[in-house]
Amino acid sequence: MAAHHRTPVTVVGLGSMGSALAEAFIGAGHPTTVWNRTASKAEPLVAQGAVRAPTTAEAVAASELVITCLTTYDDTIGALKPAAGTLQGRALVTLNSGSPAGARQMAAWARGHGARYLGGAIKNVPAAVGAEGTLLYYGGDNSVFEEFASTLRVLGGDTVYLGADPDLAALYEMAVGGTLLPALVGFFQGAAAMQARGLDAASMVRFTVKWFEMINSILPVFAQEIDSGDYSEPASSVNLFLAGAAHDEELGKEANLDTEWHKPFHDLLKRAVDAGHGDHSISALTEVLKNPSQSL
Repeated sequence: MAAHHRTPVTVVGLGSMGSALAEAFIGAGHPTTVWNRTASKAEPLVAQGAVRAPTTAEAVAASELVITCLTTYDDTIGALKPAAGTLQGRALVTLNSGSPAGARQMAAWARGHGARYLGGAIKNVPAAVGAEGTLLYYGGDNSVFEEFASTLRVLGGDTVYLGADPDLAALYEMAVGGTLLPALVGFFQGAAAMQARGLDAASMVRFTVKWFEMINSILPVFAQEIDSGDYSEPASSVNLFLAGAAHDEELGKEANLDTEWHKPFHDLLKRAVDAGHGDHSISALTEVLKNPSQSL
């Protein structure tokens, strides 16, 4: 299909992710306007066919669909303030990090200037933008999603509309993303332990992937336990995890590792035992996290 039949798109914010978004639109034949505070970041995209707008007002005015990819909601509002007068009637899609409260404030600001707002999140790295399995989800104005769904799918084949609340993508982003740092720190600690024995971190990758696959397989079971509130038939109990705390300390001493990051997890396990969950499934930690004051 000729480029002039494709939906024109504006991308505001050209960090590594924003540039990947713009490249995906250009590659799919969408007339693409870009803006970034540091104008030089637009040059590779201009070479591919994008148009660089000198101001955000001109960038927003260029397209009915405006996608922002800045670090925070405050950054997004700051960048768009000079363009506030041109937002009326335009579809604004934000793809930045932030809390649900931040997303609600962003939506209120956008709607206050007449924009149709859709808050989104990308659950992958820049190199995966445009791939069939890449997940993006959105919450907010359903008319925006319905009108531009085919354009948004250029960014990833697994594109999901969560509902009308504008903070849903931010909520899921934080709820799902909460697993990332603990998992990575666990891997980094393992890598340090390998190197302490003169082994390469690469030697544990295959086994770590298998471990993550096991975790993936058990998540539906944990979710069912949490949703039902029945933790009485554990595959692994809280007591079993707490018994392993001593092993963490032993490894730390042997490999000369900083294991201080484990202490909050161990404290959480002890609080769960004190709350009567020792023989329950490890997923019962959810109850302690929901009611911290009751487990002190």
